[in-house]
Amino acid sequence: MIVREVPAKSILTKSNLPVSDYSANPYVGCSHACKYCYASFMKRFTNHPEKWGSFVDVKTWPPLKHPEKYAGREIFLSSVTDPYQPLEAKYCRTRRLLEELSGHNVRLSIATKSDLAIRDIDLIRSFPGARVSWSINTLDEDFRAEMDSAVSIGRRLEAMRVFHEAGVRTTCFISPIFPGITDVPAIIDRVRGICNLVWLENLNLRGSFKGEILSWIRENRPELEGLYREIYAEGDMSYWHGLDEAMRAYCDAEGLPYVRNDDTMSRDFDAPPAVVNYFFHGEITR
Repeated sequence: MIVREVPAKSILTKSNLPVSDYSANPYVGCSHACKYCYASFMKRFTNHPEKWGSFVDVKTWPPLKHPEKYAGREIFLSSVTDPYQPLEAKYCRTRRLLEELSGHNVRLSIATKSDLAIRDIDLIRSFPGARVSWSINTLDEDFRAEMDSAVSIGRRLEAMRVFHEAGVRTTCFISPIFPGITDVPAIIDRVRGICNLVWLENLNLRGSFKGEILSWIRENRPELEGLYREIYAEGDMSYWHGLDEAMRAYCDAEGLPYVRNDDTMSRDFDAPPAVVNYFFHGEITR
């Protein structure tokens, strides 16, 4: 792993995401090395020739000026890295930012694949309405290990439980959904008692990792090669429309709200989780 400390003028940038006002990325790159990582496009802007997942730049930045100006704003950690990847245990960049923002009535949203967030649970709890999401797109540890180098699904689920029992809103981000592989109802059945939201997002294939994923399917799940060709070469949306209908029927039967592109943050903490379908927030990338 190539690790460098790099200076940054600022750590907060205006966000184009519908769920936040600002995003913060304490690192460039990520040692989780997810085969499907959309953030690999960052190499174009950082002049990294190395393979995605083999380098991490650790950002340093000057103290935030007037952090109180972010009161009432939602800050998302992180949009193109994991704020709790293993190097965070040493460098504490995410923790430093949380310390700078704590006490200023900031709305905080964290996305991770790590259980290292437990280290900062008391700090995260100090943010009113804070929420933490874990990406879980399989319960099969063998498949998980083929796709990323993050902690096990079991450790992610345990971290979700710890936060939820501590009164922090939690989200299970079922993303990316691999057609024919990800068992969405099985994951929901496993997490429904320890999360407030379930987000569903389709697998998009773009850039350099498209060929890698399709090669993996061809070599390891050849029975799915035709399905992936239909979706990602021919643009056939039938699979996603069918899954949408199946998930609506599943949620109706289980008494779970099922909505599209709706964050549903106003639900009572103890209410059953809402399932939010983000399949159609943008076109499936071929």
